[in-house]
Amino acid sequence: MSELFQSIYDGLIHTTPLEAIAVIMGIVSVWYSRKENILVYPTGLINTTLYIYLSYKGHLLGEASVNVYYTIMSLYGWYLWTRKTADQKTYVLQITHSNKKEWLQQLLFFALIYTIIYLLLIYAKTAFAPEAIPWADAFASATAYTGMWLMAKKKVESWIWWIFTNIASIPLYFIKGYAFTSVQFIVLLILATAGYISWQKKAKGVNIN
Repeated sequence: MSELFQSIYDGLIHTTPLEAIAVIMGIVSVWYSRKENILVYPTGLINTTLYIYLSYKGHLLGEASVNVYYTIMSLYGWYLWTRKTADQKTYVLQITHSNKKEWLQQLLFFALIYTIIYLLLIYAKTAFAPEAIPWADAFASATAYTGMWLMAKKKVESWIWWIFTNIASIPLYFIKGYAFTSVQFIVLLILATAGYISWQKKAKGVNIN
């Protein structure tokens, strides 16, 4: 156990400024998403653009693709979240639960993305990225793809997918030497759980400060 803590400590000491900024912006972005604040997107864009570079550098190609996708979906979500009704008094998009059809769609979407990324990473592992971890990277990536899609649509279930993403990403990034990022995902796991509880209440019409 002492060796584990020493490894975490060493990793934190060697954290680069870019990783530190990316981690801080990631945490701030999730905090704003829990609050249903539009600042989730500009702060998230800083996080995702930095992690495109960091993930590629660490041979986490699936995660790199996720952050490219995050960047695109952040712009899309930013647009959806700012749309207002004709009287300009309320926002068009409200927090809601997924119905059965939407659950089926997101499960199929996850399965499709996982399969594609897994097969691509198997190829990458044999061709030019021997350090890739296909099954884990594909799982973390596919859950994140699904979570971001649902977040843009303000679906409560987006937090469930984020929880899976965070659980998978904690050991994944630690193994790759990004200890500070692993700590970030621990914090994000806590925030995702709080976000799920908060959005559930909002979806039921309970006012949350």
